[in-house]
Amino acid sequence: MTSPDRSTARRRSRPGCTSTTSASTSDGGGRWPDSSGHRPPDAQALSYAIDAKEATMRRASRKFRARRAGATGALFVLLAGYLTVTTLPAGAADTLLSQGRPATASSTENGGTPAAAAVDGDIGTRWSSGFADPQWIRVDLGGTATVNRVVLRWEAAYARAFTVQTSADGTTWTTIHTTTNGGGGVQDLAVSGTGRYVRVHTTARATSYGVSLWEFQVYGTTGGTPPPGTPPPGGPIVRVAEFLAECPYSHRLPDDPIIFPGLPGASHMHSFFGSRVTNAHTDLDDLLGSTSTCSPGVDVSSYWVPTLYVNDAPVEPTGTTFYYLGEGVRDDIIARTQPLPLGLRIVAGNARATGPGDNTIARWSCLHAGHVGSSTNFVNCPAGTMLESYLDFPQCWNGRDLDSPDHKSHMAYPVAGACPASHPVPVPKLRQVLRYPVNGDPARFRLASGPGYTMHGDFFNAWPEAEMARRVNDCIRPIIKCGVNGRP
Repeated sequence: MTSPDRSTARRRSRPGCTSTTSASTSDGGGRWPDSSGHRPPDAQALSYAIDAKEATMRRASRKFRARRAGATGALFVLLAGYLTVTTLPAGAADTLLSQGRPATASSTENGGTPAAAAVDGDIGTRWSSGFADPQWIRVDLGGTATVNRVVLRWEAAYARAFTVQTSADGTTWTTIHTTTNGGGGVQDLAVSGTGRYVRVHTTARATSYGVSLWEFQVYGTTGGTPPPGTPPPGGPIVRVAEFLAECPYSHRLPDDPIIFPGLPGASHMHSFFGSRVTNAHTDLDDLLGSTSTCSPGVDVSSYWVPTLYVNDAPVEPTGTTFYYLGEGVRDDIIARTQPLPLGLRIVAGNARATGPGDNTIARWSCLHAGHVGSSTNFVNCPAGTMLESYLDFPQCWNGRDLDSPDHKSHMAYPVAGACPASHPVPVPKLRQVLRYPVNGDPARFRLASGPGYTMHGDFFNAWPEAEMARRVNDCIRPIIKCGVNGRP
């Protein structure tokens, strides 16, 4: 992906001043949709329109329990940059049985792509497997059901061959559909079967990645009251204080509106995520008026890091998750966590580090290769894995300042599970997790800021105050794991 024309990035050059950059704008080998499952920016906006349309359809479904025989419908979905048109089977039952039900899978690509994301009703979240065959994902309907329709909304990493199966006990399976040469997209399948559990069992991937579903929807009729102890719709509550945003790469510029505000070209090269307009002149009003690569789209904050180079060519991450967490302090302190204030600016890490032990908190590791271990410097990841960067931002605020001269002193890390007296206000901890599609000899790697131990992150908060407050109240304080929609 090339850097956007600066004239289109709302750059406001001062009279008589110009700036140029000779840095490469190679896309670093990324794919759209990339392995993190995100569509290009122009398609992302449409996903929210699709959400609204489907919500309307579900409300109509509850009001009218059955369609008249012979009725047909058309659902138009723009996914992975192309249009797929499907026609619903005549007489299809309208009851969606799988949404919010407990789901499990053979594997997950990472913590941001759980099985539950495929049955949450949000086509901005997804399940993604490990990079191997076979794989499976199953949903527990809570009781015996008659299943007559299954809708699979594949991400770009789809299964070419798979079966749909039902089971009464989760052990013995009956195949009710077989696909041997699928084309991905949206597959609306007319099936006939009964069981409490429904499983998609994939045997051949279409890409070198795993298999990934935006949504796995099972339709039919239930056969009675669920057994005692069955989790309610929405599944069991996971006791982790967390919400998150998935924010794919947006653009690349030698700018830093926190460290070098108003000075285009003064910084080393940065890769930006979230708001699409960030440059040296960006202020809070610019962010609030911008669009974003994030899911959810309400997060118009800006996140940026020094660009990674491999053999002197820029490479952008294909996994870009920004977690907001309560961990790091005692539960009683989590219970009084305050929302991150609008306009807060934070820098974490040490761009000027001179060695691996020089006051840096950034860590590098390998996805699917935990045996390698983590390090403050680049690590040698085995073939078939990806290089990961983890960075935790401080979660204790002084309660007064949105920034400070060194862009760090207004924030602090907790000590012994509590915020220090100088920074008494607990706020959600931002954890930045980036996954780069590279592995092998780390001698080929460098950051725009220097060696791996100079990794750092900048954050300019532009979450709408009501959305941030809701997530803190519903997810962080009660210690509940929430998705990108801010719901359990």
